[in-house]
Amino acid sequence: MNIAVKASKAGRRALALDIRQVSHHFEISGEKLPVLDNVDLSVQPGEFIALLGPSGCGKSTLLRLAAGLEQPTEGALLEEGEPITHPDPSRILVFQDPTLFPWRTVRDNVATGLEARGLLKTHGYRIDEALRIVKLEKFADAYPSQLSGGMAQRAAIARALVNDPHLLLLDEPFGKLDSLTRLGLQQELTNLWREEGFTAILVTHDVEEALLLANRVVVFSDRPARIVHQVRVDKPYPRRRDDEDLVHLRQELLSKLGIVHD
Repeated sequence: MNIAVKASKAGRRALALDIRQVSHHFEISGEKLPVLDNVDLSVQPGEFIALLGPSGCGKSTLLRLAAGLEQPTEGALLEEGEPITHPDPSRILVFQDPTLFPWRTVRDNVATGLEARGLLKTHGYRIDEALRIVKLEKFADAYPSQLSGGMAQRAAIARALVNDPHLLLLDEPFGKLDSLTRLGLQQELTNLWREEGFTAILVTHDVEEALLLANRVVVFSDRPARIVHQVRVDKPYPRRRDDEDLVHLRQELLSKLGIVHD
């Protein structure tokens, strides 16, 4: 049984995502700036996908399309076979910056999604569950200014989890953290994914991070982004950086990214 199937059986939150011949461009000063070029990708329920590629190539744009925040110029994105036409709590995007409201406590920040949907009275119990999952239950009444960078990012993840997402989209969530905090949160994220059973797509510039977390790594070209390579990572968790198979895959991925590695 592969890792994705195990994860999907951990819960009923996973969904399938199909990206079909998606191209996208932005209009800037009256000119078209292409960012995605005919992207085809199928993500299975419970799978953890990492997206690698040059900075600014279009990976984050693809996450926004998957979240329903924008519509593609061409092609379609499908959730369980149905077109994605608008944002939905089943698909949650977590950004690099936690973007917590500084005047609200951690608990109140986590509650924002339920409040916006009018579900606070009926689903408020999820707040304590989410805080427990990310190990912030003792900081429920703290304010963002009282949190470390890692704790603030955990609060942002709790804010996503409280909506019971089926697809968690992560846009370099650990990019601004120190190395030790980053290592700890990488492990916490894989544990969370395996326990909760959602589908996950992670944008990262860190090849090692991709190999430690994902069970498939997708490599994009420079802008406009197109898929140039994919590798499967069939290794058990937790993974070691010095694992010979991962070292080999790291060299392969760096090569596909145009980085010569001795």
